[in-house]
Amino acid sequence: MTEKETFTNTGWKLDNSYALLPKLFFSRQDPTPVRSPKVIIFNRTLANTLGLDIRHLEGTEGAVVFAGNQIPEGSVPLAQAYAGHQFGHFTMLGDGRALLLGEQLTPEGGRVDIQLKGSGRTQYSRGGDGRAALGPMLREYIISEAMSALGIPTTRSLAVTATGEPVYRETVQPGAVLTRVAASHIRVGTFQYASRWGTAEELRALAEYTIKRHCPEAEEDENPYLALLREVVKRQAALIAKWQLAGFIHGVMNTDNMALSGETIDYGPCAFIDAYDPATVFSSIDVHGRYAYGNQPGIAQWNLKKFAETLLPVMVQNREAVLQVNEALADFNQLFYDRWLAGMRAKLGIFHEEQQDGDLIGNLLEMMKTHRADFTNTFRAFTLEKPEDTALSGTEEFRLWHNRWQARLGRQRESKDDSLRLMKENNPAVIPRNHRVEEALEAAVKKEDFSVIERLLDILSDPFAYSPGQEEYASLPESKGCPYRTFCGT
Repeated sequence: MTEKETFTNTGWKLDNSYALLPKLFFSRQDPTPVRSPKVIIFNRTLANTLGLDIRHLEGTEGAVVFAGNQIPEGSVPLAQAYAGHQFGHFTMLGDGRALLLGEQLTPEGGRVDIQLKGSGRTQYSRGGDGRAALGPMLREYIISEAMSALGIPTTRSLAVTATGEPVYRETVQPGAVLTRVAASHIRVGTFQYASRWGTAEELRALAEYTIKRHCPEAEEDENPYLALLREVVKRQAALIAKWQLAGFIHGVMNTDNMALSGETIDYGPCAFIDAYDPATVFSSIDVHGRYAYGNQPGIAQWNLKKFAETLLPVMVQNREAVLQVNEALADFNQLFYDRWLAGMRAKLGIFHEEQQDGDLIGNLLEMMKTHRADFTNTFRAFTLEKPEDTALSGTEEFRLWHNRWQARLGRQRESKDDSLRLMKENNPAVIPRNHRVEEALEAAVKKEDFSVIERLLDILSDPFAYSPGQEEYASLPESKGCPYRTFCGT
């Protein structure tokens, strides 16, 4: 098979609607072939939902597609242009090492992007080599699949493919390509790019495309662009609430990493908190704590403001329009808080609202911060009716709080068993613990032992199972006297 040929009969059903946008938004380009591709991990379950032929794609045929050596039938590969505020500073960006193969039309009538990450230089590489290292691509696979299992909207990982070529960073590392699946890759930064360098007509074309793809009901609204903004605000409020409820820290909430679909995108320096502290930061480059755990809701609203600013030129220009935009942005705080508070009630087995629930939850979190209680395992212990296993146990403050909580549960119609079921559905027994992820990556990258990752992925695939096999994965790491640090994906 030559480089110009494409694979058929493997289940690909690709459309290329993004390529119909004005050429401002992308550059047409094929992936750069690699030396000796080999599939390291293939997501059979996801492939099946996409309508792909697993038998063909999990072997050598899949390797050459997922590495970019061959393109599937119907693909029109392109790199997307976008901009973004990175740590508050605006810059031109774009897919410097990623290519959109197209949009897979799924058996159930869905449409999802299929993107190769690490497939070579593009017009937007800005001096980079366009490649990716195996470790960070495996990391994105693990975390994104764990997030999906936790019920958090996210991009997914279809495959990680070794390239057989080295990648030069601080050290020489094995190269890899990640195949990412997303509702779309339209970002706040995509609109910022159009607003800064495009015409009003090009910006309008992007907005109308986004509405048709992600918010079709807005087409019937008298102000469709305002309706789009409101929907994006609502989705982001729900997403960030889920992050906070799971103890997830994204680590790099730049505007180019906020997807308008409402999915979590970009798993560079992300991590889950152990000891509860809103000031927790893992990213090595976030030296001022801009993207700390407790700052995530505020940063999301800041990003949404930047999105709203891009929409103003295509909206009716009057005072009322500006007021409506500001009202939509202001709604974020209440939408987020309501989602978060409902989620925290569920984590404590509470079915209905009482005015003092916010204080009850706030007091618990303050105690957890003071005593450095593990976020996930505290709620896990409550779910297992073992409060004595928490760092809070033995204090008078916790005894009084526990009595208040039990009295609160006693005031609802639902039984104790009902509350425990609700807690089990909302408190994961396991999360991708930072030390477990690092352990799996080290085995894979340094020893070419992928069994540790496979076991970890199996454990994380059903985080609410509370199975015996999950016990050891719920344990905390041994203290090493220095904070855990993550790094941007390379």
